[in-house]
Order: sequence, then structure tokens, then C-alpha cells
Amino acid sequence: MQGLLSASRSVFDKWIGWKRLGILASLTIVTIAVLHLVKTLKGIDTSAIISALEDKSFGHIALAALCVCCAFGTLTFYDLFALRTLGKLHVPYRVAALAAFTSYTIGHNIGATVFTGGAIRFRIYSDWKLSAIDVAKICFISGLTFWLGNTFVLGIGLITHPAAAESIVLLPQIVNQLIGLGLIAAILAYLGWLAVGRNRRELGRNGWKVVLPSAPLTLVQIMIGVVDLGFCALAMYLLIPNQPEIDFLSMAVVFILATLLGFASHAPGSLGVFDAAMLVGLGMFGREELLASLLIFRILYFFIPFAVSITIMGTRELWLSVIQPWQQRRKACHVQTAHAVAQRSSPPNRND
Repeated sequence: MQGLLSASRSVFDKWIGWKRLGILASLTIVTIAVLHLVKTLKGIDTSAIISALEDKSFGHIALAALCVCCAFGTLTFYDLFALRTLGKLHVPYRVAALAAFTSYTIGHNIGATVFTGGAIRFRIYSDWKLSAIDVAKICFISGLTFWLGNTFVLGIGLITHPAAAESIVLLPQIVNQLIGLGLIAAILAYLGWLAVGRNRRELGRNGWKVVLPSAPLTLVQIMIGVVDLGFCALAMYLLIPNQPEIDFLSMAVVFILATLLGFASHAPGSLGVFDAAMLVGLGMFGREELLASLLIFRILYFFIPFAVSITIMGTRELWLSVIQPWQQRRKACHVQTAHAVAQRSSPPNRND
């Protein structure tokens, strides 16, 4: 039996591999989402979408924008938590906030977040003497915060509102509840494993070793992810049509599944995938009204933060690469000129 498993693993590594499997999964998700989105958008009345946009309450849009701001504010604690976990106490909050905000917004909008987000983090953290390995650890712990928060909320949502996910995952409600119980059980088991001892919390070896947060700190980690997700879901909830009525947690289940599918697809801005999943999961709403809501959410959560991040990073690079060196050269010229003037104006040495 062991020989058969070893042979199967060798065949898998040689002909398929996890990288190819991940690419195949991403392409499959994107293809299915695009096909469904094209099918859904057939017969859409553009004037009805514009009318739905005009009917949106300014107050609700303003509150949704505030929730998005709070979500990104919470997002900054992903990197801060990771830095403190790794013992990088010299890196201030403002730097962690800059790295978290820009790496997420730019990376998620461009796609391939692991690489683009990691590159942006390294560009920022390298100025604070952090290595590429340190940045990889920060990405790992930040990602763990995201997944723990999403897993916890999704587990609770599937247990209490199993029907909300039925149209997306195409599984019976009892199966959805069992999945939810499994997710919560996995988090409890993880917390129990962390509580056993420090040695068991170590992953990797040598320079790649990461000491995971303790069980009490992991609860804080989960709470960061939950609050971030809660603000994002609340922003979407404020934008969806008022009729028919839907409770917040049911909408949050659909929102989380759509978000996770978008991440798994690696599509830039989860474009097409997130939208298709939301249209499927919230099929009780009119298509034009829901598309109007999704358009506003994309502007608030994707487009505006992306534009702000590009502006911040562009200004930062201009300062570091052009303005700061020019100021340093100018200062050095002033010092040299002042020194030369001082030498010429000094009285001659009488001993000469």
C-alpha cells in the first residue's frame, strides 16, 4: 500500500504537480464564472441599471464608503500583527499600514497577489532592514489572519444559514451545515494545538522558521479578520436593494464565498468571478438593481483604493528616487561651497 502511494505521488509530481493543479483550478473557476456572467448579462437593460444607480440613497452610499474605510483601517493591523509576532518591533505602525494597504489594493487589483503584494511589501520593508524571508513570513501570517477570519464567519454562517450557500455550492443544506461544523471544529482544533506548547507552534526550519502566535493571540488574530470582513460585508449589505428582504448573515455567507472564489481565481480584482458568484447567490434580487449595487461596491472597494495606492506609491518612488537624492546633492554642494568660502576668507597663517 505504501509503495502504491509513493508511486502515485511520484506520478503526480512528475506529470501534474501542485503548481499546474493550482493554475488549472484558477482557469476552471474563471471560465465557469465568465460563462455564467455572459449568460446572466444577456438581455440586461442598460437604462434600468442607470436608473437603479440614480435611485441609490446617497446616505447608504456614504455609509458604505465609511465601512470600506473602516475595513481598510482594520486591514492595516494584518501587517502590524505579523510584525509583532515576528519580533520586528522597530517597524512603526505607519509603515505597516502603508505596506498592508498598498500591497493588498495593488496586488488584488493587478492579480497574482502572492507575488505582486509580496514585491510591494519588500520594497517598503527593505528600507527597515527586513529581508525577503522576513517579508515572506509577514505574507504568511497576514494570509493566515485573512483565512482564519473568513473561515470562522463562514463556518458560523453555514451552520445558522445553510440555505444561503445552496445556490453557489450546489449542496444540500444539511451538507452545508456539516461543512460549517467542520470549519469551526478545525479552528478549535488549531487553537488546541497551539495551546499545547511553544515547540509545536514552530513551522519550517533554519531561517524559514516561523513561531505561530499563541492561542490567546490567535483569538485576536481571528478577531482582526472577522472585523475586516464584517465591515466589507456591511458595505455590500448597505448597497443591495431593499426588496426582497435578506438578513445580514445570509448575505455575508454569499459575500464570503464570492470573495474566496475571487481569491482562488487570481483574476485581477476578482473581476467576473466575484460578480458572477454574487449574482448567483443573490438571485432573488433583480439583475439590474444588483448589478448597480456591485458597480458601486467595485468603485468604493476596488477602484478608489487602487487609485489612492498607485498615487501613494508613485509619490513615494518619486521622492526616494528623484527628489530626496537631488536634495542631498544640493545640500552637499552648499556644504562644499560654504567650506570653500570659509577657506578663502580665513586670514593667512603668519608663520608661512
